[in-house]
Amino acid sequence: MEIKEIVKEKYGQAALRVTTGGSSCCGASAAVDCCDPITSELYDANQTAELPSDAVKASLGCGNPTALAELKLGETVLDLGSGGGIDVLLSARRVGPAGKAYGLDMTDEMLALARANQRKAGVSNVEFLKGEIENIPLPDNSVDVIISNCVINLSGDKDKVLREAFRVLKPGGRFAVSDVVVRGEVPAEIRRSIELWVGCVAGALEDTEYQSKLEAAGFESIGIEPTRIHTVEDARQFLAGQGFDVDRIAAQVDGKFISAFIRAVKPTQKECCAPSCCG
Repeated sequence: MEIKEIVKEKYGQAALRVTTGGSSCCGASAAVDCCDPITSELYDANQTAELPSDAVKASLGCGNPTALAELKLGETVLDLGSGGGIDVLLSARRVGPAGKAYGLDMTDEMLALARANQRKAGVSNVEFLKGEIENIPLPDNSVDVIISNCVINLSGDKDKVLREAFRVLKPGGRFAVSDVVVRGEVPAEIRRSIELWVGCVAGALEDTEYQSKLEAAGFESIGIEPTRIHTVEDARQFLAGQGFDVDRIAAQVDGKFISAFIRAVKPTQKECCAPSCCG
């Protein structure tokens, strides 16, 4: 089974756990209370107070892109891998009735949960789309801001994701995502673990590689800002049950995994000022 199908299955199970009264954690097999150091305590209570509890329980992120993206009234926002809809609903409030918030997800169970949360929240300027982040079902130059929360690391073709993000952004549009990145090398055994890929760890790019891929897609003004640096004690939790001797590899994982806010901008189109620049 390829990584995409495994991710779809795991996140579908996560959505079902929420709808049957549990909560969900990134990579957890049967979570009741989320204790994962990557996904816990990301949102201020004031932000989530007016949201449906199922939207909060289904949060699988590693940051809070809506708080960092500086969304403006009237903007169109797209959340890649929108899950239970928490970031879409928060974005919809920030852009106001004149704006629009799209959520894109490939998992039927998550889409059903997100749409139910939208109805409970009574938010009308939201649309949840079914699709893959490698093939965004929106036109070119149609979105002001792209957000995402611990999802791009799950893709097996990150270059395609970033090219698609660039395509749908308007000139001057902003890429503003939370994701897990790696600083330096990590043990190959971690990279090979499918469970840890689904758990937002094994598929994480090195920070320098993330920047290079954004540049290759055409972005500029790229910045990677750490929001959490995960210690070896954090690693004990997200490596738990995966058969790793954490003490043996402690020095290789301590401080290597970082939750980060990643910013970039699609360049504005330059007007032709002379015959030579028009080709």
